[in-house]
Amino acid sequence: MALKNNNVKYEKATFAMGCFWGGQAIFDSIEGVLETTVGYTGGHTINPTYKSVCNDSTGHAEAIEILFDPKKVRYEKLLELFWMNHDPTTIDRQGHDIGSQYRSAIFYHNENQKKSAISLKEKFQKKLGNKPIVTEIYHAKDFYPAEEYHQKYYKTHNISCHIKYE
Repeated sequence: MALKNNNVKYEKATFAMGCFWGGQAIFDSIEGVLETTVGYTGGHTINPTYKSVCNDSTGHAEAIEILFDPKKVRYEKLLELFWMNHDPTTIDRQGHDIGSQYRSAIFYHNENQKKSAISLKEKFQKKLGNKPIVTEIYHAKDFYPAEEYHQKYYKTHNISCHIKYE
């Protein structure tokens, strides 16, 4: 999906990599990222809440939606940060966070993003060797922003979750 603003084309990227607070911290620090929003996607419940997502009944993952300027930062760079800053080999888990809402997933917005996601998944799988990557790759559907108190939570509460910054 590309958005236009004063003839500038922006794109969206959406990633689930465990706790969305830490992921937001990573992407907010990247030049070319215009905005990040934490929320829920990939499930079947309309307008989920944090409580319903944590009860593991919605099918949604905690995710970060990123609005970026592809002239300043390439989608592949965002993908690399995604791969490097969580464990893509654990099913429904990141660190101490357990449940399908913490799964590893890429939600692509166009065919180019899909191709890049698959290609970089293969590249990182070669680096990891025998440990299989379980990251899911889906077409992006509805994204539901999380409650306001979750937005920029790491910044207002000095919490960073699973950030690895490799």
